[in-house]
This record gives sequence, C-alpha cells and structure tokens, in this order.
Amino acid sequence: MSVERILDTRLHQRIVSAETAAAMIQPGETVAMSGFTGSGYPKAVPLALAQRIEAAHLANQPFQIKLMTGASTAPELDGALAKAEGIALRMPFQTDPDARNRINAGTLDYIDIHLSHVAQHVWFGFYGEIDTAVVEVSAIREDGALVPSTSVGNNKTWLDLAKKVIIEVNEWQPSAIEGMHDVYYGTARPPHRKPIPLEHGDDRIGQTTLRCDPDKIVAVVRTNGPDRNSPFSPADENSRLIAGHLIEFFKHEVARGRLPANLLPLQSGVGNIPNAVLAGLADSGFRDLEAFTEVIQDGMLDLLKSGVLRYASCTGFALSPAANEEFKRDIDFYRQRIVMRTQEISNHPELVRRLGCIGMNGMIEADLYGNVNSTHVMGTRIMNGIGGSGDFARNGFLSTFLSPSTAKNGTISAIVPMVSHVDHTEHDVAIIVTEQGLADLRGLSPKQRARVVIDQCVHPDFRPQLEDYFDRACHHSYGKHTPHLLPEALSWHQRWLDTGSMRA
Repeated sequence: MSVERILDTRLHQRIVSAETAAAMIQPGETVAMSGFTGSGYPKAVPLALAQRIEAAHLANQPFQIKLMTGASTAPELDGALAKAEGIALRMPFQTDPDARNRINAGTLDYIDIHLSHVAQHVWFGFYGEIDTAVVEVSAIREDGALVPSTSVGNNKTWLDLAKKVIIEVNEWQPSAIEGMHDVYYGTARPPHRKPIPLEHGDDRIGQTTLRCDPDKIVAVVRTNGPDRNSPFSPADENSRLIAGHLIEFFKHEVARGRLPANLLPLQSGVGNIPNAVLAGLADSGFRDLEAFTEVIQDGMLDLLKSGVLRYASCTGFALSPAANEEFKRDIDFYRQRIVMRTQEISNHPELVRRLGCIGMNGMIEADLYGNVNSTHVMGTRIMNGIGGSGDFARNGFLSTFLSPSTAKNGTISAIVPMVSHVDHTEHDVAIIVTEQGLADLRGLSPKQRARVVIDQCVHPDFRPQLEDYFDRACHHSYGKHTPHLLPEALSWHQRWLDTGSMRA
C-alpha cells in the first residue's frame, strides 16, 4: 500500500503496523473507536489489540479496556474484543452476539444510552477521560485535516478529547467520498450554547473534514478492508403488509391535511421491515421525499436513484454488498444528495422536533396502552440497545413502531398486557403497526388505546386472551384509568419462560 492518501508528510514517520499501534493501548484505558452500524470502524488495530489481550490472559496478566463507539461495529471490533474477554465496559450500542452473550451473562458491563446523549455526556465528564481514540478515515490531507469514511458518529468528540489518537487510513473506502460530510464545530457546553443554524435537513453548516491536533496522533495504520456488509433478507409477507398499512396511513394523513404531500423528513431504523417500508414508498406515488435519519440502507439508495427521495442526511451507512458496490460506482451522484453528520447533529432532539421528523423504528413488544420495549427479551436480556429510537420517538412529529404481531414461530405475542421493560412510554408512542393492522393512538385515553391495539394489531391467536384480560382488568383493577391485574400481566412473560409459549 502506498502513502498517497496520507498527504501530511509530518505523519509519515508515524506510520506503523497495527500490532505496534495496539501496543500503545494499556490495560484499564478508556478507548473510543469510530464506527456506526458496521461502517467506518477501525479494521486492524482492534484485531491486533484482541490478540495482545489474549496473550496477556495466557500469561495471567489481566487486560481489559472500557470501550466507546458511535453505535454497533463489527466482528473485527466488538466480536474480537469480546471473545478475548477484553472489554470491561461497553457503550452506547452493540449488536455483536459474543458481546451480547457476555453482557447477559453479567461478565461485561453495558451502558445503554440515547445516541444523541453520548457526545455531550462525554464532554460533561460523566464517563471520565478518554485515553485513546482509534478512528478510521479515508484520507489525511496535506494540512492534516482528516477525511471521514463511511460514518462520522462520535469521531469529532473522540478526536477532540482523547489524550492520544491512532488513525487508520482505509484505502478500501472510496476517495471520492470526500465532500459528502458536514462536520459542525459550533456546539458548546451549557451555558454557552447557541442555536444550531440548520433550517432544512440538507443544509450544510460545517466543514467536510475532521480536525485533530497532529501532536496527539501517535500512530497511523494503513488498511484496505471492507465495512461489514450483511445482505438484507428479501421482504416477507409480514414486512410487506406492515409497509402497506403504514403507507396507506401516510396517504390518509395527507388527504386529511395533517401531512404535506411530500410528507416530512423520514427517519428509519435498520432492518428488513424498515427496508420494506422504503421499498413500498418507491411505488407509492409519493415524490420529493426527504430523510433526516441516522443510517442509510439499501432502500434509501433506491429512492435517491429513482428521484422519490430528494436528499438523505445521516451519520453512517448500513448497506448490503450489492448496494455498497452501487454506492461506489455512482458516488458522484450520491455525493450531491447525501449529507453525513456527527450523530450529535443527526439525532439532535431540537432538530428532530423542529424539522418534524417521522420516526419509523422496530420493537420487541408493545403493551395494550402503547408502552414499547425495544431492547430487552423478557425484561432482562438485552438485545442491542435503544440506539436513536428514543431521540426520534419523543421529539418527532410522528413516532411509529413496527413489528410482526408474533415471534418464535407464533408462540409469543408481540402485544402483551404489560411490557416487560419500558424504553418508550405511552406518552411518546403515536402509531403501532403489525401485519394485522395499524393502531393510531393519538388523542386517545388509555382504555381507548387498549381497544384500538387489540382490534388492529393483535394476532387472532392471542386476541381472545387479551380481550379477556382487558375486560377483567376493567372490572377488577385497583384503578380504572389504566386497568391492570398486575400479577397476571407479568405472568404472560413468566409463562414463556416456563413453557416456551404465551398460549393459554
């Protein structure tokens, strides 16, 4: 590999191997790494660090770090370090099965936090100092400016606050990505904050590069490795039905004058159901749509290419291999229509509210009154984390949560009397959609919400049980505002733990 992407000659003498760079990270450090949903994460240093940790453990020398990122990363980072038992604490979001197993076994501490809060909480000093930052970029310019790669995430914060910095320059990332980013350096801590001068989702208010004190850069590692690219499963019938219900609802809201003809800026979680919604929008007749979201996935590239979507603002990508090749092949086209921001801007509550975003996120379960659990199985086992769903649910113009009505081959209802863990309260949830139908909860009292959820969203196999529960709760509950029979409500979850089924 050449040094043509490292144009700042001051850094040439700091070009080292991944192993040499990893040796600069010491046990007990807080290490902040780049990466957001499998894009833009360091590819080599985490693997070398994992090998070093494994060697230390074989020599009976304890070696763990506290790990921060933008969001989830990939097996070369989260997976490798978790397998090596090298992570003492992880935040703010993860999807790796090895890390998840250790979190749920109680051997890895995990802090789940709204993604919009991470940067400011680190600036406030809530998590101590950052010892080392490991950040992937696509190039280093002559003046030392860093050209981000396929995610921005919290990289600005990591580079500003870390005592020492390791840079990975990844030649696999397209050099033509330069110019797609918008890094805003105008944020400040209270009481010195100023309004963020972003009036439209495609406004550019910052610079195209990251900055870092060159004296803090202790190592530069050249890499040439792909982002984690997992293909999406083809949309199944449930996903298509969910997408259809939501798109018909959008059309109804436009007809009623509650949404403009081109809707409002869309936010979409990652997964097969949100991707099915995006695919449905392509044939829906809507035009001139906008996206102010966290992640661009395959469906948004398709909408941009077809002209249905005018622009997309994000902080990272989650593209299948085929979509990634399309992105690289026509990157000049996408660079004019995609703006990549720091996640403190892409998820900023004030911007989400002012722009009027429509949030579309998945869930594990919802209860009769509209409380949503998006993180825990049976209330105790973490899946991934809350991510940015709360930023958009509480602050957006519309908060929609999407899920099939059942799980585990139909043995579990996704609609339950009382959720086993609350991430989004009934006050923040406007719309619940399953393949059965759509429940519009706006303007309804608790008992009214319960009736709509049962009628519209519950699978027929579980509807009689929930109707019976709700009727008896209305008669025998201690209070009649939000009727519950508490032991019985919780017994739905215990029944699955005992028998593997929620069926009566």
